[in-house]
Amino acid sequence: MSDEQELGITESKQYNTGEWYAEVVQKAGLANYGPEGMSGFIVTRPRGYALWESIQNYLDGEFKKTGVQNAYFPLFIPESYLEREKDIVEGFDPEVAWVTHGGHEELEERLAVRPTSESIIAPYMARWVRSHRDLPLRVNQWASVVRWEATETKPFFRTKEFLWQEGHTAHETRDGAWDETMTRLSQYQSLYEDVLAIPVLRGAKPEHDKFPGADTTTTVEALMPDGKSVQAGTSHYLGTSFAEAFDLTYTTEDEDEEPAHTTSWGLSWRSLGALIMTHSDDQGLVLPPTIAPEQVVIVPIWQADTQEKVLDYAEDIAEDLEDAGVRVELDARDERNPGFKFNEWELKGVPVRFEIGPNEVDDDVVTAVHRPDGESVELDRENIAEAVQEQFDEVYAKLYAAAEENLEENVREATSRNEILGTIGQHGGYVKAPWCGDEDCEDEIKDQIAAEIVMVPLNDEDAEIHDDEDCAVCGDDAEETAYFAKSY
Repeated sequence: MSDEQELGITESKQYNTGEWYAEVVQKAGLANYGPEGMSGFIVTRPRGYALWESIQNYLDGEFKKTGVQNAYFPLFIPESYLEREKDIVEGFDPEVAWVTHGGHEELEERLAVRPTSESIIAPYMARWVRSHRDLPLRVNQWASVVRWEATETKPFFRTKEFLWQEGHTAHETRDGAWDETMTRLSQYQSLYEDVLAIPVLRGAKPEHDKFPGADTTTTVEALMPDGKSVQAGTSHYLGTSFAEAFDLTYTTEDEDEEPAHTTSWGLSWRSLGALIMTHSDDQGLVLPPTIAPEQVVIVPIWQADTQEKVLDYAEDIAEDLEDAGVRVELDARDERNPGFKFNEWELKGVPVRFEIGPNEVDDDVVTAVHRPDGESVELDRENIAEAVQEQFDEVYAKLYAAAEENLEENVREATSRNEILGTIGQHGGYVKAPWCGDEDCEDEIKDQIAAEIVMVPLNDEDAEIHDDEDCAVCGDDAEETAYFAKSY
């Protein structure tokens, strides 16, 4: 049976989250699993790709406002390039896919299918930079990467190949590179909070979990309704290690040669997984108007003697909305009844539905229905394009408020190992706890309950540790605050 033939979602988000998620992804027409024998890969359908394009367009515009230019680098990276930065090799080696033959000929040097692109981008940045006048240099590429993880496929969350952007910059000073790192982190936060209606926490990864070769890895983390955290986007200050490995140097005003301070930053289609998981429900996909491929669907309701006037009225409204830049779909299919159409468009996540029957035509109004709560409101036909924007704002506010409530209710504090284990085991969510900074303390929690430190807060009151605080796990002096959680 095809995805379209069976509209209803049969699994429960609350009780069978994994199965429910997979069903929503397929039945809402976002993706299919890859061919037999290729576990870990998915086929992204046009509707799913349209969501990714919306994210891409938003971020691309924000990047370019701050001097970023797009480029493209090869999919394959020579092994010798990877080996020039040993931390990259060690960090990604278990996940690297290798090309050993071209046609029937064995290659003289293995080629890695890029797991990330620092090792191919940095050498070319080194060619482009000579003087301090060439800095800062900012490039970004939209591409796919391959990481051969042996995990169960979860579309958009866990796949061997995934789409992302990766930006790379070079700067004269640490301060310039750090400001860049935080600028990109703020742009990721804005994407989630202003486009996807998902509030996030921002912090840094612990030392043992930072990007291989980085000085500091910063992250935005999003809490899902099942209590797990999603690493929603990362921005890395790389220091000078990559510049030194790849001879990325510049000549100062005093004619001294110095290594550049570099950054890298990336966001993947995991953002789509977070979007689907956060807002959708047992009726199907739920999308905020900011990203929905169709912001409004118009469903005309007629009898034989009213069909013409209802359709004429509906077409005029659709035209007005299109002229105002609203993404609108007029569903005038004769072979489907209104109830079927309601269910189908709810499944596909359209945020606002216009119902138009003879009564609406006579009264010069439309009935607008919100997704997901089903609230209906009567709108005057006059200035309908302005009125629908208010409905978009209301729908967005509802989605954001629900996600914000989930986050606020699921950040808890603990001062002992048993409190961390018990709180995550019972409630999920984030547990804030004082931490000594030793990886062994994280391992103890991870071994017991598969939770880890997803971030430590950046410099604000949330990160403050008092002199009398001890590590919640081992009892030694605490050095910082850690957020423990299970994660995708």
